[in-house]
Amino acid sequence: MSGLQTLLKQKSGPLTSELLLRPNDFGLGMLPCNLETDSTTTSVCGFCSTGCQLKIHLHEGEATGLTPAPDYPVNLGMACPKGWEALAILDSPDRATTPLFRGEEITWEKAAQTFTSGFKKIQEEHGKDSVAFISTGQIATEEMAFLGAFAKFGMGIKHGDGNTRQCMATSVVAYKQAFGFDAPPYSYADFEESDVVILIGSNLAIAHPILYQRLARNQRNPEIIVIDPRATETAQIATDHLALKSKGDLPLLYALAHCIIRDGRLDQAFLDEHTEGFEDFATFVKDYSPDVTRNKTGIARHRVEALAKLISTPGKRVSMWWTMGVNQSHEGVRTAQAIINLCLMTGNIGRPGTGPNSITGQCNAMGSRLFSNTTNLLGGHDFGNPAHRKKVSSILEIPEDRIPNEPSWAYDQIIDGIDSGKIKGLWIIATNPAHSWINQDRYTELREKLDFLVVQDMYHTTETAGTADLLLPAAAWGEKSGTFINSERRIGTHKQVRRAPANALSDFRIFQLLAHTWGVGEMFAKWTDPEAVFGILQQLSAGQPCDITGIKGYRELDEEGGIQWPKTTDSCERERRLFEDGKFHTPSGRAKFLFDPPSSLPEPTTNAFPYTLLTGRGTSAQWHTQSRTSQSAVLRKLYPATLLLDVNPADAEKLGIKDRDPVTISSKRASITALAHVTTSINPGEVYLPMHEPNVNRLTFPAFDPHSRQPSYKACAVNICAEGVSQ
Repeated sequence: MSGLQTLLKQKSGPLTSELLLRPNDFGLGMLPCNLETDSTTTSVCGFCSTGCQLKIHLHEGEATGLTPAPDYPVNLGMACPKGWEALAILDSPDRATTPLFRGEEITWEKAAQTFTSGFKKIQEEHGKDSVAFISTGQIATEEMAFLGAFAKFGMGIKHGDGNTRQCMATSVVAYKQAFGFDAPPYSYADFEESDVVILIGSNLAIAHPILYQRLARNQRNPEIIVIDPRATETAQIATDHLALKSKGDLPLLYALAHCIIRDGRLDQAFLDEHTEGFEDFATFVKDYSPDVTRNKTGIARHRVEALAKLISTPGKRVSMWWTMGVNQSHEGVRTAQAIINLCLMTGNIGRPGTGPNSITGQCNAMGSRLFSNTTNLLGGHDFGNPAHRKKVSSILEIPEDRIPNEPSWAYDQIIDGIDSGKIKGLWIIATNPAHSWINQDRYTELREKLDFLVVQDMYHTTETAGTADLLLPAAAWGEKSGTFINSERRIGTHKQVRRAPANALSDFRIFQLLAHTWGVGEMFAKWTDPEAVFGILQQLSAGQPCDITGIKGYRELDEEGGIQWPKTTDSCERERRLFEDGKFHTPSGRAKFLFDPPSSLPEPTTNAFPYTLLTGRGTSAQWHTQSRTSQSAVLRKLYPATLLLDVNPADAEKLGIKDRDPVTISSKRASITALAHVTTSINPGEVYLPMHEPNVNRLTFPAFDPHSRQPSYKACAVNICAEGVSQ
């Protein structure tokens, strides 16, 4: 029997999902829970970056229900609608259950051979760099590392990026440039410890409802300031809502800095001891008074000055939080760094209730940022650093010449590579770019330029899976084991509590099979199961700011309620924040002030397209492209059955549109239809659509931040008219 057949068969029987329950394959034998006898176990939720822990109720080793874990330091007994329905979506009839090659069912052995022959043929004809992969923030850290190591060191692929580029690249680059490492400094406890909480481009109540509840637990009677063009659900409970103009955030932040410096309200001691570049920044913002910036922000001087005074009040604990409203911008990195600058100026970092705090999007975006081997070498290392390559080579026992000496193209550059003919083969894992990529129609057209597309997903019905040459059926959360790393750097375990349907395999097992078929199985001989890989990742992290060598395996992660990185000793505080000593990861040990002049919207309004379209999260029951949440009858009842366009009453009257009238929304790229939702939550001249519907990204304009390459989803120029009325 060949090695591949050995992997595919259990004893002499055919491949079944029983394979997934073998302790030696997935490390279940090392977990404190025995699935055959215990009545409950725990698992970190697989939806968003909050990282809630769920208590899974078992009957005869299979999950039958769940409740929120009462004492986990993240969610403290709470769960959002998605978490409550985490098991229900596993039973969907849309699950991918067997490999498909151009619609025909094939065996796993045939699928692995097709994968190998298809990509090797392209590389032989067009070069190694003609194949790329697009990964995800949705699979386990150990799986991401396996994918990145196999693809780059085994297959010789240079270009691979993740869908985390769409949500978190801006914050990653902002932190790296300012702090010397991608290091979100906070703990969720800071929501409860702040005197002033500023939410910028963050609809916390909808996008991160458990964090909204953590804010509600704050007993310090905090001032809550929401900076957002829309009167969101979060803005409704704020002390103050600054309804700034679309993408007026960077000028506003510079105006706040201007006022604080002008009035001498600085933490001079912190600036002198722990930062660099402040004098240049102070000179720069002299030209950004509230009167000068008002035309771009729409915010009056007295309101800007009041907020500047509040931020810089001595003794106040001020925390500033942002999500996609900042990140998904043509100048998101400098906007995030303007937030960081304000915290540095006022000493609001490294102490309880403070910090420039980015909230991540996906359940394991932080795992992707550190260990996916895409734009960073494993463990937050640098592809261009010879010492880092030597370290990784030594730990993994692979030749150093197999490690690329420069990072991958970013996601948009990979897409451009398809257009130019440089990328001929693409492997997509656990993401749905045919729905989510900006200017969606262009992505759809480019599919035809690929010679070979492999999609690895838990559903066969996603927009992207429907275009695949080869579909590899993957197990889902709840059907495999591993770790996630949440927004506050907390590593937690998720566990297998169900059998995957039919012939679906975990992503870990798929990567193992493909590595064997490719001929590099021996390279990953020690990568036997997720916990073994976790041990390898610990070795790779040694000496890095994200060092986790002090964690004693999965058992300690469970016993301690998850552990925040870094962790190098036996001590294990449940809540920890970074930079308490004022030392950063830059060569000087000081945080850097970084800035650039604001730029205009990439696609300004015109007479033909006079409205600015904003996009964002719809409801707390929806998630990204809805490939999972749409599978739950409960969740579907919690969000509108049709696409709704928010439009201000003044604009609706001018257009002759009434509430629930059908309307057509047109950009230079496409036209789609929706029902009007006439509401004062949106400013005149702006309209809003939730991002979850597949047609919305047909409208969006493909602009990208120059530093992070993150797409600018939040603003483009559109026209609106009643359906059937000529434009």
